[in-house]
Amino acid sequence: MNVRTEPTLFWFDVFTFNRVGARFACDSLRVWSVMSEKHVYSFGKDHAGNDVTEVAGASVEEAKWIVGGKGANLAEMSKIGLPVPPGFSITCQTCVAYSNNGNVWPEGVTDEIDAAMATLEERMGKKLGDAEDPLLVSVRSGAPFSMPGMMDTVLNLGLNDESVQGLIKQTGNERFAWDSYRRFVQMFSGVVMGVSGQLFEDAIAAKKAEKGVKLDTELDANDLRDLVTWFKGIFAANVDVKEHPEVSRTAMLFSHLILIFSSALLSRQFLVLG
Repeated sequence: MNVRTEPTLFWFDVFTFNRVGARFACDSLRVWSVMSEKHVYSFGKDHAGNDVTEVAGASVEEAKWIVGGKGANLAEMSKIGLPVPPGFSITCQTCVAYSNNGNVWPEGVTDEIDAAMATLEERMGKKLGDAEDPLLVSVRSGAPFSMPGMMDTVLNLGLNDESVQGLIKQTGNERFAWDSYRRFVQMFSGVVMGVSGQLFEDAIAAKKAEKGVKLDTELDANDLRDLVTWFKGIFAANVDVKEHPEVSRTAMLFSHLILIFSSALLSRQFLVLG
């Protein structure tokens, strides 16, 4: 998690997207799901600096079984005044319900997530995908207990062909903006859609060979912009969808959540639960 202690022109806000990691965890979560129908819990401060953290349990340990370890700890850090980027957690029970319902969102969940996203935009004073001053967020999976190497993350959600121009305006750093965008396409393609990471590494190696350089850091903004186009081509050639999900605010968010839900439950999670 990127926690910044000083004001910046942009901020990677945090979603914690929670999933379960063992059969006994699922059993416990089903008990919790009967007790609570709330699916989304916010953490952090509002635009005026007031803490708006929603506590998920009577203790941190109890909250871990509702919003996962990351969500519980981020909420606790917020409550004691540490500088935590604003965000929200989707509960472990939502993940279980999604799985049990044939990978279909439980009733009311999408409305809760959409409302939480709108509130987050208001709290940050930025809009996801905005061409002038874009809000960028990370989507992270979690669990009630530590699972090293099993948690997925996608950074820089909110970047597209328009909003990357806004990031350039706000930072004054064209190279940084295009590098962030190409990392987003690479992470989404690999983590969520299962595209081989080697394809992207080969593209980077080819670009460095073309430029006659050895280090990634020797590639300039134009090179990284070329890589974004190249990476999107790799995505299109390996994923059975029309285009990279980069157009609308809702499409960007929900495509990531749905696919991370599905990949979490059908691949790595299945191996642990089995």
